[in-house]
Amino acid sequence: MRKTICDLLPLEYPIVQAGMVWVSSGKLAAASANAGILGVVGAGSMKPDLLEHHILKAKSLTNHPERLAVNVPLLYEKTKEQLEVALKHGIKTIISSAGSPKTYTSWLKDQGCTVIHVTSSPELALKCELAGCDAVIAEGFEAGGHNGREEITTLALIPQVVDAVKIPVIAAGGIGDGRAIAAVMCLGAAGAQLGTRFVATVESSAHDNFKNAIISSNSASTMLMMKKSVPVRLFKNRFFEEIKKLEDAGASKEELEAHLGHGRAKKGMLEGDMNDGEIEVGQISGLIKDVPTVAQLVERLIEEQRRALPSNGRFF
Repeated sequence: MRKTICDLLPLEYPIVQAGMVWVSSGKLAAASANAGILGVVGAGSMKPDLLEHHILKAKSLTNHPERLAVNVPLLYEKTKEQLEVALKHGIKTIISSAGSPKTYTSWLKDQGCTVIHVTSSPELALKCELAGCDAVIAEGFEAGGHNGREEITTLALIPQVVDAVKIPVIAAGGIGDGRAIAAVMCLGAAGAQLGTRFVATVESSAHDNFKNAIISSNSASTMLMMKKSVPVRLFKNRFFEEIKKLEDAGASKEELEAHLGHGRAKKGMLEGDMNDGEIEVGQISGLIKDVPTVAQLVERLIEEQRRALPSNGRFF
């Protein structure tokens, strides 16, 4: 058996349920922890009081609080408050993103936390290691939501990051089934993070319209947009077409951000407006054709991974 993130974290299986805005609630995180993987509350769309609510909800729904984590983007003004809320309620695994790993890693380590930072290149991964992170999530260009400007695909990214650092590498971006988990672990990853696949589960907070759009999508249903601002992979809907028209016309960063406005992601992903909402979703959505429970999904992922590899090459 080769080393996996189960040597770093108290998990049964080296799988991370991604901390996504408007989707990764306490209910989803608890269901993931119960299934033996890392359950992550996505703090990016939560003020500190709402984050506290979802952490407490997650802890009330699982007997495995040690398998709970919080994903905290570092670009918001209330980041420190969010981290303090997580620490207050005993969360010992913090996934940081969208900012410098130097900012809070040492402080979090002093609080007894395991710190994992999301990165999009081998150079940034090395900076994470030097900052003291325990692991990195290397996320390829296929991922939903905000992506790295380098546009490195997962298949090219993972072996480069594995070669660049000594800490465990968790692969992310375009991973939707057990075959993909097996593939990235063969490239040297110590585990895999899945986002879009967990959007389309019973326990996720995504609106049913969002879930149905995923299972009705195809291989060409998403595209990376907003490159002049913060690159984000979007589902193709009316809002997407409006952004594309602006970009094709050479719109400035300010014009794009003005059209995006505020609350558009919530409008789409949580409230179900599939025309004018900002729908952040991964390229793997075309593979997804059902909405299982988290327990059913994890069981399937494990079986698919095992079928993909010979018995002497399995990771779990």
